[in-house]
Amino acid sequence: MVGTGVVTLVIAAIASLFMAWAIGAGSSGSTPFAPAVGANAISVMRAGFFVGLLGFFGAVLQGANVSEAVGTELIGGVQLTAIAATTGLLVAAVLVAIGVFTGYPIATAFTVTGAIVGVGLAMGGDPAWAKYRQISALWILTPFVGSSIAYITARLLRSERTAEEVVIPFLAGFVGLIIANVKFVVFGPPDVSQSVAETAGDALSLPPVAGVETGRIVVSLAIAGVLAGLLAWDVRRNLEAGQRHFLLALGSLVAFSAGGSQVGLAIGPLVPLLDPFEIPLLPVLVGGGLGLLAGSWTGAPRMIKALAQDYSTLGPRRSIAALIPSFAIAQVAVFFGIPVSFNEIIVSAIVGSGYAAGDGGVSKEKMGYTVLAWLASLVIATGVGYGVFALIETL
Repeated sequence: MVGTGVVTLVIAAIASLFMAWAIGAGSSGSTPFAPAVGANAISVMRAGFFVGLLGFFGAVLQGANVSEAVGTELIGGVQLTAIAATTGLLVAAVLVAIGVFTGYPIATAFTVTGAIVGVGLAMGGDPAWAKYRQISALWILTPFVGSSIAYITARLLRSERTAEEVVIPFLAGFVGLIIANVKFVVFGPPDVSQSVAETAGDALSLPPVAGVETGRIVVSLAIAGVLAGLLAWDVRRNLEAGQRHFLLALGSLVAFSAGGSQVGLAIGPLVPLLDPFEIPLLPVLVGGGLGLLAGSWTGAPRMIKALAQDYSTLGPRRSIAALIPSFAIAQVAVFFGIPVSFNEIIVSAIVGSGYAAGDGGVSKEKMGYTVLAWLASLVIATGVGYGVFALIETL
């Protein structure tokens, strides 16, 4: 029995690596730097190289929350078996790979979630309605919130009433507040994530005021102030160079966040299989991160080109406007352990920033097909996952 269990675990791990490659080639590997490529701030090949490295580190440092949610919270009453995990991963990976090679960004989170729910229901599990409501809320709000923030930010950057030398440092300070409060496993005690602001704030030992942790606030504002000051100096020295540097920094943050979110879609189904073998989650996160890296380096350039050139004619301002809400939404998803599609996040933000300048070159036909692909991926993955696993069970 032990030998059979090891074999099935290995098969599931191989399926997980295939899924990680497909995600790296598609969602996490293509979307973070697509606006920067569209703005000619970085080449396609160089973007694929850096997004792979950043995604790997994000997967290792932030991947635990989403991984555990995908593995244990999408279905109730049953625990995924190795065969079920393998079936769900292969169904999702094939659909995502089809999207990669046809040039349409399949929503990875929709596909993986649908496939895992499908096989879970085929096992006789119960729908996890509370988690579904949480996931649905984020999925539905993402295009509205992301596009709205991107639109407002792009209009602010383009407005003649505001100087970019002031707006860009202000936006950098806002991003700094988020960075200060992003949770990492390396800062907390075992099995607990903690932010830089929490860790440094505790070290300051400042007394709370009205129940508010003053140390955390002081550190957050200090980090925001430092980043705002650096960008203020940069844009005043050379506005175009400062725009480019800010844009590349935002792309790097989104790439890191993509790794932290998307690795859970690849390795999450393995989580229930680890306890019997006493395998810790960290080395599995490393393996998933390597899969993302491989996908980014081998398959992402095609999708980067599709997003950068087919969806909107982007300049530096609109690219910055698209990446800021993308980073914020991604970190919200990581914090709550919600599987989220980076294609949905980035494409929505690109459209919002594009409309800030008229239609911004947005292809309505392309967007229509993309939305249909997102919805179809969820429905098809659920149905195929259920059907394939039910067939396996009968055999």
